[in-house]
Amino acid sequence: MNKLSTEQRARILHLLCEGSRIRTITRVMGVGKNTVTRLLCDAGRACMAYHNERVRNMKAARVQVDEIWSFTYAKQRNVIGAKAAPEGAGDTWTWTAIDADSKLVISYLVGGRDAEYAVEFIQDLADRLANRVQLTADGYNAYIGAVEDAFGDDIDFAQLIKVYGDSPTGRYSPPECIGAARKRVRGRPDLAHVSTSYVERNNLTMRMHMRRFTRLTNAFSKKVENHAYAVALHMMYYNFVRIHGKLRMSPAMHAGVTETLWDVSDIVALVEAAEAPPKPRGPYVTRRMREAALADA
Repeated sequence: MNKLSTEQRARILHLLCEGSRIRTITRVMGVGKNTVTRLLCDAGRACMAYHNERVRNMKAARVQVDEIWSFTYAKQRNVIGAKAAPEGAGDTWTWTAIDADSKLVISYLVGGRDAEYAVEFIQDLADRLANRVQLTADGYNAYIGAVEDAFGDDIDFAQLIKVYGDSPTGRYSPPECIGAARKRVRGRPDLAHVSTSYVERNNLTMRMHMRRFTRLTNAFSKKVENHAYAVALHMMYYNFVRIHGKLRMSPAMHAGVTETLWDVSDIVALVEAAEAPPKPRGPYVTRRMREAALADA
């Protein structure tokens, strides 16, 4: 099998990060679907490892958290009747925590939407912060216990509880938001800064840059593992490579995680560094050499 060059890998990853479908990339690049999928998985694993190691001891003032819905293989109501549905099929939620000032995605988690995942997500966020922060979440009740377990009293926590109308505005539209209430939960949060606007705007960025998040299409994940790898690749691209429109630099630069703007080739370098070196080959022995050695013995 021919190995992709660094330039080919960079171009494929760039297309993935800009929302291209895998089948579209195979036609543009002239490579197989399995090749693109394998590169996505390798890049996702490398990005997970780098984020887990480097995005730590973050000094933030205000952090916003939210969850965004997608599905794997089939929507939850159709999993029972689906043929050969893999483990993890159905609703898939991506939890994100964003620094309101640097716009850096500090923590993310792919999984279900229940108290267990809420605890795991908030605990990971707490492990990455270096100081007391003001945390804002939506009205999901699972956050209350998760924040108490992870932070105790060392947090200024508030919830923004939105009030919706009775009926949606369109066939595929959610009900109209007709109001919002700011609720203090723990500590002394500044109610003027109780907002989820930045993290919700980041949800839109995710839907625009990851094809498998696009609604009302057949561009969905077939395996939850691949979905998680795609999220990890996007977060690395968003944090380190993409220039934020307002900041005029990457979120990682603004947060002090890196001093330079990354390129997609830097992500490829992570992939190549994680690849196992080739195993040394043994001595070349022909059939005739083996027969001669047996005869001498």
